[in-house]
Amino acid sequence: MMPGKLMKYKDYVGTIEPDIDTGVLFGRVIGLRDAITFQGDTVPELIKAFHDSVDDYLAFCEERGESPEKPYSGKFLVRVHPKLHRKLAICAAAKDVSLNDLVKGALQRGVSSEKKDKPSGSEKKLTAKKDPETRKAAKIRPPIAGRSRKK
Repeated sequence: MMPGKLMKYKDYVGTIEPDIDTGVLFGRVIGLRDAITFQGDTVPELIKAFHDSVDDYLAFCEERGESPEKPYSGKFLVRVHPKLHRKLAICAAAKDVSLNDLVKGALQRGVSSEKKDKPSGSEKKLTAKKDPETRKAAKIRPPIAGRSRKK
């Protein structure tokens, strides 16, 4: 998949990939354990197939009385070296924030630094108003490795 070739519909994200041999565009919904795929001969056909596939998935779940899988839960496990874990925990304690908030702020800054993924002005305002923890965490700066403090 080439970067930036994604579509969004009802909180689901689909890829766009060409099959050079057949000339068909195909895609899949990412971020789910369930497999949702779609294809089309043109971009408008692919977009319609993506929307139809998501709608079919949601209808199928409703018929079965099951909740559809959400694309992202907001939780994921990150494994780091124990020394880094210690440094992060000390930094968080020194800043009087949780380790989770420290890491969340660092991740948010990393994602926001990429121009193509920066939230729009309305998304920034919405985040700041609805999630004060994210706003607070975004101000936290972890120490830069290798930099020593002057005594």
